[in-house]
Amino acid sequence: MTRTTFNRLREVKDALPHGSSAVIAAELGITADDVRDFFRGTATPETGYHIESGPDGGIVVMENTRILEVALRLAWEQKNGL
Repeated sequence: MTRTTFNRLREVKDALPHGSSAVIAAELGITADDVRDFFRGTATPETGYHIESGPDGGIVVMENTRILEVALRLAWEQKNGL
């Protein structure tokens, strides 16, 4: 189980290049809407988390970090020009 803040998820989303939802979805075999729901804070079976009240938009408790892991990799690649 992983914890972060909702605001931190928004920072990751904002660091992603245009079209990343489709790239993440294709890599994970899910829909782009599932990826968008993840960053909107919508709880679905694919997002695999829930939000608890707390600082910075709330605490996000993730059971499944697949979407976040791919998003962090894409953001890192974007930042480093890869």
